[in-house]
Amino acid sequence: MDAFGYLSVLLSIIVGFAMTQILLGFRGLVLARTHIRPYWPSVAWALLLLLIDVQSWWAMFGLRVIEHWTFPAFSILLLQAIAQYMLAAIVFPDFILPEVVDLREHYRRHARWFFGLLVLLLLASMAKDRVIAGHLPSGANLAVHLGFLAMSAAAMFVPAEGYHKVFSLLGLAVFGAYTVALFTQLQ
Repeated sequence: MDAFGYLSVLLSIIVGFAMTQILLGFRGLVLARTHIRPYWPSVAWALLLLLIDVQSWWAMFGLRVIEHWTFPAFSILLLQAIAQYMLAAIVFPDFILPEVVDLREHYRRHARWFFGLLVLLLLASMAKDRVIAGHLPSGANLAVHLGFLAMSAAAMFVPAEGYHKVFSLLGLAVFGAYTVALFTQLQ
C-alpha cells in the first residue's frame, strides 16, 4: 500500500462518519416527523454538507499523486475531515421520541458553532492547498472559498433569519455550480 492509500483510510472513515451523521439526521426527520417543528434552512444546510462531504471525498483522489507526505500535510487534511464531521454532527439535533424537536430553535441555538466550524473547514481547505501544493487556491476556487468564508463569518454574528435563509439557498446553488465547474472528473 502506498502512503496516500494508507493515510486516506482514516480520512475516508471520518468523512464516511460525517455522511452517516447527516443520513441519520434525515432518517430521524422521517421517523420523528410527527414530533418535529420543521425549519427548511436546517435541511438545506444538511444537503449542502452532504454535497461537501461527497465532493471532498471525490477531490481527495487527486492527492494520490503525492509521493512524499509530511505530518503537517496530513494534519491539515485530518483537520478538514474533523471539521466536516463536527458540522454533520450538529446540523440536526438528536431525535429522541416522544420529545418535540424544534429545528428552528436548534438552528438558532447552535448557529455560532455551526458557522464557526464552517469557517474552520474553509480555512483548513485553503491551508491544504498552501501546505500541499505550495500556494493558495486560485481563480474561481479561491473566490468561492473567500465568499463562503465571509458569509459564514457574518452568519456567526448576524441573527437575521432572512440572512440565514438566503445564505442556505445561495450556498447550495454556489456550491453546486462550483462542484460542476471544478470537480466533474476524477483528477
